[in-house]
Amino acid sequence: MSAGLIIGPLIVFLIFVAPLWLFLHYRSKRKSNVGLSNEDRMRLDTLAAKAQALQARVDSLERILDAETPNWRGRYE
Repeated sequence: MSAGLIIGPLIVFLIFVAPLWLFLHYRSKRKSNVGLSNEDRMRLDTLAAKAQALQARVDSLERILDAETPNWRGRYE
């Protein structure tokens, strides 16, 4: 009797749950390996350009601070 209690759910798991689980797992793996879409690539390029512009602004501000207050780095590092 106790073997029937274990075998029934095990058969249901192996017939229905395990194949669906494997299918969904490998489908998600395939989608993640596709790479970036064109929209994602454009967003990434836009963000990279903004990051470069911000870095240029920070460099300019640091040059101005170095000229006006030479010891400012020592106070904030």
